[in-house]
Amino acid sequence: MQNTTLCYIVRDGRYLMLHRMKKDRDVNRDKWVAVGGHFEENESPEDCVCREVLEETGLTLTDYRYCGIITFVSDRWEGEYMHLFRAEGFTGNLRDCDEGTLEWITGAQINNLPQWEGDRIFFRLMEENVPFFSLKLRYEGETLREAVLNGKQLPVGNVQSWGTIMPRAAGTIVPPPQGEEAQG
Repeated sequence: MQNTTLCYIVRDGRYLMLHRMKKDRDVNRDKWVAVGGHFEENESPEDCVCREVLEETGLTLTDYRYCGIITFVSDRWEGEYMHLFRAEGFTGNLRDCDEGTLEWITGAQINNLPQWEGDRIFFRLMEENVPFFSLKLRYEGETLREAVLNGKQLPVGNVQSWGTIMPRAAGTIVPPPQGEEAQG
């Protein structure tokens, strides 16, 4: 299993996203992802995320949070442990990235971009400030077949229709209000 990091960098309510379109043999080709990459020998998750963000963006992280670990299982690609971060503090000037185009995007816009279905799940967990979590995502080709959060099965499908994921009981889905309750 390979180890990687992914970091959602936030500025004024927008996230720095990378449109991966410059490498032909890229598992993320044409998708929008946060920045990050593979561990080097002897790196901690924090070492890796800081190095990768600097290499891909020119920014130095000064305030970040380790949100969770995502286990990717696939019938096509090597397994992966991805260490998820969110950063709200950084210094430096944004520069061009050799892996794609960097762009600041609102959270609502992110949901409409081409991305892996599992990314929508962990982005949402991060946005709802779910405490440190473990999420297993199993893909067949590019189709998400299974999602398990802290040992509990999640429904696979339209993440936007789930309602709220409770921070204290990660894995419990609270449906959106219906009827009179929704009109508050």
